[in-house]
Amino acid sequence: MKIEEVQSTAKKQRIATHTHIKGLGLDANGNAIPLAAGFVGQSEAREAGGLVVDMIRQKKMAGRALLLAGPPGTGKTALALGISQELGSKVPFCPMVGSEVYSSEVKKTEVLMENFRRAIGLRIKENKEVYEGEVTELSPEETESVTGGYGKSISHVIIGLKTVKGTKQLKLDPTIYDALIKEKVAAGDVIYIEANSGAVKRVGRSDAFATEFDLEAEEYVPLPKGEVHKKKEIVQVVNRYIDEGVAELVPGVLFIDEVHMLDMECFSYLNRALESSLSPIVIFATNRGICNVRGTDMNSPHGIPVDLLDRLVIIRTQIYGPAEMIQILAIRAQVEELVVDEESLAFLGEIGQNTSLRHAVQLLSPASIVAKMNGRDSICKADLEEVSKLYIDAKSSAKILQEQQEKYIS
Repeated sequence: MKIEEVQSTAKKQRIATHTHIKGLGLDANGNAIPLAAGFVGQSEAREAGGLVVDMIRQKKMAGRALLLAGPPGTGKTALALGISQELGSKVPFCPMVGSEVYSSEVKKTEVLMENFRRAIGLRIKENKEVYEGEVTELSPEETESVTGGYGKSISHVIIGLKTVKGTKQLKLDPTIYDALIKEKVAAGDVIYIEANSGAVKRVGRSDAFATEFDLEAEEYVPLPKGEVHKKKEIVQVVNRYIDEGVAELVPGVLFIDEVHMLDMECFSYLNRALESSLSPIVIFATNRGICNVRGTDMNSPHGIPVDLLDRLVIIRTQIYGPAEMIQILAIRAQVEELVVDEESLAFLGEIGQNTSLRHAVQLLSPASIVAKMNGRDSICKADLEEVSKLYIDAKSSAKILQEQQEKYIS
């Protein structure tokens, strides 16, 4: 007898550097919560980011941009992602790096122009009669096939929907069941079904099923308010022009990391583009101090011309302290589903202080593999010591190069 294990079909999202960032972690008054939404520390920067979010919502950021300035590994990219999360999934977010503009095939300004276009969406509004709620039950009812034979077909679907005000059980046509399957709807999802067309839209997973760093679902949403059967304003955001229907312009967010990589031609274009009524909200990030503007001999703060700096609201990020570094490492270990004891986290925090936070985070995955090779599920200090001897950081590498300069080709 042959028995095969069936692989799970549950969606696994790739764990990226900033997967754990869920927002800015601010309370109702706009004050930073010490440990919230994946953020640790950077209270002033997060509160400043919260004010920027409010200005964007009130449409008071026109003609201005935001600059995130700070040393490497202080959460500048995380802060930009936090701002985009606070603005919501309906606001387009387009990230790019300054070096992307350099290509032999496309002009620099054309690359910037294309990214400006991507960061602008159109919002289409329609009032429709819908059934909306959290799915509590999804039961297809089968009947004998009308074509004969042994097969069965779906006669109708019983679905239960729940809102804050109550629950309702619906009997749906089998064609709507196909739409439910296509949207991958399951119990616990928040959906709405258009009464006239039968179109189904999965809004997200109910936040009652949320854990702080759950990576399984795309988005968590609150339980809908009001009755299950209601009239609802359906809002769609698209990034292309639409010939029919009423549309409203949605300025999104264009995030340009390593902005010091741009040259005078690009900065001149940005100066002009920021004055346009169609301009998105632009967020720059850089880890440079006073340096030359690329392609010139002109010294300027952050490698950005002074005339553009005048347009920027600047947020400074601070270097993390030992305790904050340990908390960040604990969050990363939890996101990557790794078990690390307190002693090991403290040792990893020391490594981060002596080298960099990024280097310390990068040691987690190889340390987990070493632990498994030694027959353990949790990472201990010995695993980290072994891994830290195998991999050196940038500072140590630079020191070795200075000491052994004659052995290398220069």
